[in-house]
Amino acid sequence: MSKKRDLKKQIIESEKEIIALEQKRQRSQSSLMEAHVNNVAPNASDVEYFKLYTNLIELERENLRQLKRELEKIK
Repeated sequence: MSKKRDLKKQIIESEKEIIALEQKRQRSQSSLMEAHVNNVAPNASDVEYFKLYTNLIELERENLRQLKRELEKIK
């Protein structure tokens, strides 16, 4: 039972982390979109932040999928 409860808690934490990372990525995404709309080159740091947060989100999503698979095995 404890393992199941721990996995559920980790899943909730992972989902919250994904939301937080998506909000951070959205800031750089807004800057990139503004540059695109204004036909100017985007700031290099905004591009790097966008790539970084996108990679972190993908890693966290993979972690979330793994946690859910583990939980399904227990059920």
